Amino acid sequence: MPSENNFNPYKFSLLSSLYISIGSYFVINYNDLTISLKSVLVSFIIFIVSFLIIQLRVKKLFFERVRQIYKDLEFESDSLIQTSVIDSDMNSFAKDLEEFVKLKRSEIESLKKEDLYRKEFVGNVAHELKTPLFSIEGYISNLLDGAMDDKELLKKYLKRAEKSVDRLTYIIKDLDLITQLESSTLKLQITSFDIVKLAEEIIEDLEISASKKNIKIIFNKIYDNEILVDADKNRIEQVLTNLVTNSINYGSEKGTTEISFESDEENIMIKVNDNGEGISEENMPRLFQRFFRVDISRSRSQGGSGLGLAIVKHIIDAHNENIYVQSTVGIGSEFSFSLKKSKVL
Repeated sequence: MPSENNFNPYKFSLLSSLYISIGSYFVINYNDLTISLKSVLVSFIIFIVSFLIIQLRVKKLFFERVRQIYKDLEFESDSLIQTSVIDSDMNSFAKDLEEFVKLKRSEIESLKKEDLYRKEFVGNVAHELKTPLFSIEGYISNLLDGAMDDKELLKKYLKRAEKSVDRLTYIIKDLDLITQLESSTLKLQITSFDIVKLAEEIIEDLEISASKKNIKIIFNKIYDNEILVDADKNRIEQVLTNLVTNSINYGSEKGTTEISFESDEENIMIKVNDNGEGISEENMPRLFQRFFRVDISRSRSQGGSGLGLAIVKHIIDAHNENIYVQSTVGIGSEFSFSLKKSKVL
């Protein structure tokens, strides 16, 4: 907080001129200290002249420096700092500096977080790419060392290498997609479509995957009528597929994944519920970060790029909508997101 006793140039000039005029009065009238109109007038003129000279000198010597500080710190580029007029009150200047320091401190903290996030991201990318690459390298090395002469071993290693290549391709495609989403270069193709029908198609596609864990994918009720939304159908299909796939991967054996729809005046809320292991509170803030995995070993054994939920959030953000998560460890999770109701009748 600026001090009450900050330097005020007007006050400084006023007091200095007053001292000079009083001193001049005593010097000029040292033989006769009686007050006369002439001596008062002379002292007043000295006071005015001194005040103007001191004020001009202060302005030139001090406020030119102040202006340079404003210019050097680029206050003009910050909306928090008003620089149309440089106030001669040092309290105002101190407040400006205080606001500037707060702003820059916030920027520095933000940059530190971004740098930490960048380092973490680069490390995660390297690790995710390294795993399939090392697998491919190992299988090829074994084949070159003589394993290719054994037809069964050759077929086995080639299938595993193919699986690693698929995983590598999947990671690169997801990285490319998330880069497009973050840079806003991906153009959404907004159309009107039936979200219930899309969900039915996704359920059919993932039925075999779910059956391996005896998980049932169901609707919370029978939807006889269409529910039309305005969105990019392909991207929303990706969102729903990712959410349902996650519910299968993290769901309990013989569990259930339930899809439901709720409507209000303008939006449709799509919900995906499971009765799986749930997500702890400490993991919730990082849930949509790239490459973040709640259970690393389990996630990698299920495949995927580790970018699924990050892509989901970016797609929903690109639609100017919101995604929500509610979860309790040991009970299950609910992911929900909103879409605009279709205006097509």
